[in-house]
Amino acid sequence: QVQLVESGGGLVQAGGSLRLSCAASGSIFSINVMGWYRQAPGKQRELVATVAITGNTNYAESVEGRFTISRDNAKNTVVLQMIGLKPEDTAVYYCNLKEIFTKGDYWGQGIQVPVSS
Repeated sequence: QVQLVESGGGLVQAGGSLRLSCAASGSIFSINVMGWYRQAPGKQRELVATVAITGNTNYAESVEGRFTISRDNAKNTVVLQMIGLKPEDTAVYYCNLKEIFTKGDYWGQGIQVPVSS
C-alpha cells in the first residue's frame, strides 16, 4: 500500500506564491507518475500538473507558466511551486501517484489552498 501526505497549503493573497509538498511512502513501484490535481467547490477534480519518473512534465493550460512541478525520485517526493496565484486557483489540491505497470492509483487526503482577491 502507498500513502501520500501533503503539506504546505494555506491562505494566500492573489498574486502571491505557495509551495505544496507531497511525500509518498510504502511499497511504491518505481515506474510511476506523480502529480497534483485540484477540486474547486462545485466543480470536478481536474489535473494541475504531473511529472513522470523520467522528469517529463505536463501542465494544465490554466497554470502553465505560473506553476512548476518537480520531484525527488530518491525521496519519493513531489513539489508544486505556485506563483502568481489567482482567486480561481482556490481549491482543494490532491497529490496523486499512478503506477504505470501495476495500475496502482493513490491519492493524498487533500490540502486547502484559498486565494483571496
